[in-house]
Amino acid sequence: MKNNFLRNIVAIIIILLGIALVLINVGVVSWELTEAWNYIYPAFFVLLGFKWLWDGFKGKGGLWAGSFFVIFGGLLLLDRFNIIVFNFWDIYKLWPLLIVYLGFSIFGTSNKRNKQKKFQFIFDSDDHKDSEKMYGKKQKFAIGDHKFNTPNWKVEPMELWNAVGDYHIDFTKAFIPDKEIPVSIQGWAGDIRILMPENVEFSLEAHVKAGDINVFGQSADGINRELTYVTPNYDESTRKLNIYLNLKAGSIRVDKV
Repeated sequence: MKNNFLRNIVAIIIILLGIALVLINVGVVSWELTEAWNYIYPAFFVLLGFKWLWDGFKGKGGLWAGSFFVIFGGLLLLDRFNIIVFNFWDIYKLWPLLIVYLGFSIFGTSNKRNKQKKFQFIFDSDDHKDSEKMYGKKQKFAIGDHKFNTPNWKVEPMELWNAVGDYHIDFTKAFIPDKEIPVSIQGWAGDIRILMPENVEFSLEAHVKAGDINVFGQSADGINRELTYVTPNYDESTRKLNIYLNLKAGSIRVDKV
């Protein structure tokens, strides 16, 4: 994954170099680095956004992040060509896009609801005794905080998605069957907090577009961060968790007791 990302970055840089040379040859920009940079980094956002859009259309995720970078970079380029006024720190003006994305998400899911009912929307927090029954299958939420901390809740394969909200998962209170169990949690914005017992083997793959990751003291923060962790006896164990976490913006933290 890291190799693919680096290859994409190199490809975008080469494309931008070619575009910059064309702009220089036709007299749009000069060879001055500071002036050229004002055109290059917005174009980088646009190209990176199109790449993520393409991945999203192929089912790999990244539609919303890709569209945001296309819009943000496009507005910056329009400013550079004196069509509108928009600078980098005007990014806060794009916050209504979150509402637009949320609307598209709800609209798209509602159209599919009659065809397949494997998603459920919940708009408030949940913390109740039947949580293990609720989350045993694939679920999709819109807004809300979700807790897995009831005594002896049963861990089953989970694939969860949340637009905006936090997850608090306490595996120290859970009943974990003697088998390999996949757990996938994804979302746009929020925090994921996981508490792991020492006697459970697991592998973890965490990704954050913008934010930070901390797993047992190992940390990564910034843009496009990722971190993997595998317990020492994972391969030999029959009872283990395969955890995948992915946020567009937010924080992921895993601790143990």
